[in-house]
Amino acid sequence: MIPEVHVSAAVVVDAAGRALVVRKRGARVFQQPGGKPDPGETALQAVVREVAEETGIAADAASFVPLGRYTDAAANEPGHRVVADAFLLRVDAVDAQAAGEIAQLRWITEEELDDVPLAPLSRNHLIRHAWL
Repeated sequence: MIPEVHVSAAVVVDAAGRALVVRKRGARVFQQPGGKPDPGETALQAVVREVAEETGIAADAASFVPLGRYTDAAANEPGHRVVADAFLLRVDAVDAQAAGEIAQLRWITEEELDDVPLAPLSRNHLIRHAWL
């Protein structure tokens, strides 16, 4: 059995229709902001906390729209599968800043998708929700 890593992830989209992706320190690929829930934390509580910690975007929990649960190969933990509870967050113009374990963040358009190295979960499942 393949070990699983459970996370909460946010597809963050700004008023211009761009999606926010982040690259963690030591990683080669970008992914949606998010991370592992703390003990006793719900998926929604985790995504609200992680988005704030990683990007400085402090959004109310009611602003996050559930997208479902998705599974794919883990980008940063070889031999593992990531299971993500995903949420959509639409924001007005914001000044997001890479913080915590994030080395870099980018706002990308749908036209730039092929030029951005994305984690399997992001490329295969999550990023498309930005432009639906």
